[in-house]
Amino acid sequence: MIRILFISTRKEKIDQYISILSPKYEFITLASETNILDSINLAVPDIIILDTNSGNIDFKNLIKKIKSYTDNSVILLLTAKNFNNRDLIKNANAFLQEDFTDEMIVNTINMNLRMRESLARLSNTNKDLADSLYRLNALYSTSSQFAGTLDKKKLINFMIEGIDKALSFSLTCTLSFCTENEPVLLINSLYELSDEILNALKLRTIYQYKSLFEDKNLPYEVNINNLKTIKHIKYPANRFTFTLFQFDNLFSPITLGDNFFGCVEIFKDAPFSAEDATCFRTIAQQVALPLKSATLYQEIKETNLKLEKLERLKSEFISIVSHELRTPLTSIKNSLDILLSGRCGEVTEASEKFLTMAKRNVQRLSGIINDLLDLSKIEAGKMDFNCKNLNINQVIEYVKSALSIVAKEKGLTLLTEENKNLPEIYADSQRLEQVLTNLVSNAIKFTPEGKSIKIISELKNFDELSINPLFQNINSKQKGEYIVVSVKDEGIGIAEKDLLRAFDKFAQIENSLSRKVGGSGLGLPIAKQLIEAHHGIIWCDSELNKGSTFYFAIPVAKNNSDKNTENLLLSR
Repeated sequence: MIRILFISTRKEKIDQYISILSPKYEFITLASETNILDSINLAVPDIIILDTNSGNIDFKNLIKKIKSYTDNSVILLLTAKNFNNRDLIKNANAFLQEDFTDEMIVNTINMNLRMRESLARLSNTNKDLADSLYRLNALYSTSSQFAGTLDKKKLINFMIEGIDKALSFSLTCTLSFCTENEPVLLINSLYELSDEILNALKLRTIYQYKSLFEDKNLPYEVNINNLKTIKHIKYPANRFTFTLFQFDNLFSPITLGDNFFGCVEIFKDAPFSAEDATCFRTIAQQVALPLKSATLYQEIKETNLKLEKLERLKSEFISIVSHELRTPLTSIKNSLDILLSGRCGEVTEASEKFLTMAKRNVQRLSGIINDLLDLSKIEAGKMDFNCKNLNINQVIEYVKSALSIVAKEKGLTLLTEENKNLPEIYADSQRLEQVLTNLVSNAIKFTPEGKSIKIISELKNFDELSINPLFQNINSKQKGEYIVVSVKDEGIGIAEKDLLRAFDKFAQIENSLSRKVGGSGLGLPIAKQLIEAHHGIIWCDSELNKGSTFYFAIPVAKNNSDKNTENLLLSR
């Protein structure tokens, strides 16, 4: 009921206002300052009417004291027409004049009551809006922190800090399965906790966790004995009692799809609103995605470390085995050479046939071992380069001379189409010979009898190169003039889906001819890394049953010495 306090010493006015207001409102009339302040202290009136024509009352001082007790009461001044006391006017909300009719008095009071209610609603709305803005800011700040780390411990701490900023909890219990190698209960509390309360919280958390899965299998087994606890107490001088469990509380799992990271429960000595519950669950959901990302990142990191270790062990194994095989192979090759020379006695036709076959296979095995050693050096960054200015046609002539007999024995024609006016490149001629030998040898292996193989050299600007779209990612930074060498055959070709695999280590395209010719599968990967060491690029075009063309391009030397490749070493 509306409470009205009328302060006056005039009996006729008191009687008048009693007759007007007491039937509708709780009406009190007082004149003693002490009684007035005691009454306001016991129950704040909605409206206070001050009769300024009352004697023996210091209204200026009284209003100051009233305002020290309450700012919520509406103060009305009952005045004469010529009233002009500015000190009282500036502290009043409205006025009642001596000659107001009863209806005007009631309307003035009702109008001020409605205004008071409207202001109260506006104040509450503003408070709710301010609270909402504060929570949104806390959510935004917490989300920004989540986005800035892949450390799971930090993510859980950011979640707890965000909940504290938004909701100001008394205590939070966070069961985490992602921050330690074992289940851990993180307790953040305003006050210290006894062992009994701590055990009760652990049991409560375990029960809450198990209730999430009911008849399903638990992601992790947890009991009070294996549950590690980490406490953070804000004010250890004070202690919570068991009344803590009468506080309002909110609970939420921390999950994303099938990924379960834990659960969180918060307690507060004041009731949580619906907006509080929404904010709490939003933060608990927000942390799940970065926790999943952090978990995947950790798995990838661990997998990469394992792969690096395996790669290192593989390289060491290849190097050791290759060196161990090289020594006996050298002895076998020398022995075969001696036997074939006749120095150990006459060699029959049948013996020569088998000895020659053995020597050929020893040479083939030596080539594979050399490939393995080269690959091991390249991957370890220990391949040596002896670079100087040279003309690429010198390399082409050497390879043609070395492999023409091999091509002829297989019934193939090895041709060259060399541009005679090519500028020099800064390169290691031995390594380029190795690259071109690999490309031509492959062409010989996979080209049927009666066909031809052509080696072409030319000068092109990088923008003029027709690079297969599958290899476009290799040309992001190159520019300027390049010497381009291509090896074109009329062989079995490579399917488009297998083109990129051609440069993979130990890769052999699956078909009957490739199985027949064999090989280590290291020639092209070695060629690729040697060309890249020269700041060049390598790629290929092919069509099944029509042949393949392999290209490599080396930048033209600048001022007879390419300083970018002066100390050329391959880096992985």
